Amino acid sequence: MNQNLTIPADHLQKLLLAANPDAALLYLYLAAGNDMALADRQLHLTGSRLSCATAALRQLGLWQDDRRQPLPLGEAPRYTEEDVIRAVDKDDSFRSLYGEVQRQLGRNLNTEELKILLGFVRYLGLSGDVISLLVCYCKERARQKGSSRNPSLRTIEKEAYAWAEQGIDTMEEAVAYIQNQNHRRSRLGRLMGILQIRGRNLTPGEERYAQQWLDWGFQEEAIALAYERTCLNTGSLNWAYMNKILSRWQEAGLLTLEQIQTRDKKPVKGATGQLGQAELEAIQKVLQEG
Repeated sequence: MNQNLTIPADHLQKLLLAANPDAALLYLYLAAGNDMALADRQLHLTGSRLSCATAALRQLGLWQDDRRQPLPLGEAPRYTEEDVIRAVDKDDSFRSLYGEVQRQLGRNLNTEELKILLGFVRYLGLSGDVISLLVCYCKERARQKGSSRNPSLRTIEKEAYAWAEQGIDTMEEAVAYIQNQNHRRSRLGRLMGILQIRGRNLTPGEERYAQQWLDWGFQEEAIALAYERTCLNTGSLNWAYMNKILSRWQEAGLLTLEQIQTRDKKPVKGATGQLGQAELEAIQKVLQEG
């Protein structure tokens, strides 16, 4: 066992952002040179908890199982009406699955939708439990975006292929992924509160900015400070301006309020008042970029 464990900064940041205690514990256990085969006994984790922790590390890029690779997707096969009829008549599990999906979506599925569902099983290799969880996830995501309607099978299909490309094809992988996405959504909601955005969703461009700031690992207090300085210097929320401030802090390794207050360069007095070096550089770059 390695008694002098050093964790790369980017690994530590991923673990902190994931907020998954089991995954962090397993990472430390493996990084110290311990045997994965003994992890359940030595860490006192049940099989399901260990599987979810392993899946979380894999999705964070902190654990690679060479025996398990994402599905190499090519052109999907074209299923016919006869394929669907045969599956419904002779495959009890598929018949049960489409009945459950119909119940979840609150309507009957047409033939084209049943072809999509058949592709989830035969082409993507997803089990009925994983597909059911996928549908629930897509429904909840639509609700969070303010939609009162259930998602279409085409929308669910896009998410199913995204899962397949990431190797998400078991319940453990799906649960770990959903937990991570829910945690990211919760953090995004708190960030919107800091930015005083209420009563609407972020635009795609705004969400890219916000997710980048969260992925950089900023404390909420640091983002609040950047927002305050942005409003003071521009009169309102200017995404590009605020991004320049946070980008400079991130490049300097200033991610907490304390780090920024103690290590950011002292304010420089100019025509616009008391501005920190980050703000001055942000103004210059925003003006240069229009």
